[in-house]
Amino acid sequence: MFTIIQAAGWPIWPIIACSILALAIIIDRFVNLKPAKVVPPQLLEEVLALVRKSMPTPEVVQQLAQNSALGDVLASGLRAVQADSRCSEDDLRAVLESRGRLVAHRLEQRLSALATIASVAPLMGLFGTVVGMIEIFGAQTGAATGGNPAQLAHGISVALYNTAFGLLVAIPSLIFWRYFRAQVDSYLLSLELAAEQLVHQLKVVRKL
Repeated sequence: MFTIIQAAGWPIWPIIACSILALAIIIDRFVNLKPAKVVPPQLLEEVLALVRKSMPTPEVVQQLAQNSALGDVLASGLRAVQADSRCSEDDLRAVLESRGRLVAHRLEQRLSALATIASVAPLMGLFGTVVGMIEIFGAQTGAATGGNPAQLAHGISVALYNTAFGLLVAIPSLIFWRYFRAQVDSYLLSLELAAEQLVHQLKVVRKL
């Protein structure tokens, strides 16, 4: 592997740095976008069942907020009602939407960086290709005196290896970016629907 990196020349190092960063982002998103950390199964049903009986205490709401992204959003609505029992439905929706935007920002963290790597890596590979071509032409300038076969071979290696490495980094980065983007969109829809159910439940409870 080190021999290949040597043959690819110095332009390969930025691509390697991008590959390490992309791998770190992918691992981080796999860990932090698990369903248990975002929308745990049965959590919404448990909260709605609790609200039907009585308003939860501040301690319970605090535990709910620390449970997951869904718990954070639901807790914001419960806090709004606890702070003002006459909180209107529009105000409650505004609180939930505001908290939802903050949660969405957390879920989307680092995805833009992964998308940037997917876009930039091929360009870095192209840059390495250009550097390799320059070395090739530099080797050909001495053709009248027999040229420089070693420099010619090195230029070809730089051109081909950088192109290959750039694509090797860009393709998985793009695939995982699309995967995580779709996953986040699905989570955001679930959070929106859950917030709507909480608003409806609180509206029913406060009318009783």
